[in-house]
Amino acid sequence: MKIIDATDHIVGRLSSKVAKMLLEGEEVIIINAEKSVITGNKEFIFKDYLEKWQRGSVRKGPHYPRMPDRILRRTVRGMLPFKTSHGREAYKRLRVFIGVPDNIDIKSAEKIEDAIYRRVRNKVTLGEVSRYLGAKF
Repeated sequence: MKIIDATDHIVGRLSSKVAKMLLEGEEVIIINAEKSVITGNKEFIFKDYLEKWQRGSVRKGPHYPRMPDRILRRTVRGMLPFKTSHGREAYKRLRVFIGVPDNIDIKSAEKIEDAIYRRVRNKVTLGEVSRYLGAKF
């Protein structure tokens, strides 16, 4: 079981690395999902996620999440072969949390060096996007 701290990690890069781990059979837990980063223009990112959230109908979907842990989980799902049985099994081995749960030791959390955001400008946290969509956490 791998515990990954998503603080300052780029969402797409983190998701692709986690998807690869899941397909290899590992169980992955991601903590601090609201502190992960989406790079780019702030207004464009907000507009893009708002369009995803408003797409479809209430009854039929597609249903796009508002909470940061659910958005990150959905991003990982997009990088898995979800319509196959081994893709669904891999997806079931993923757990994502807002903050750090009491039963998880933060000292054992890892960082993925390839996915860490190092620049200062042009970033939005997943928590900011969720609040813009109306999530309360």
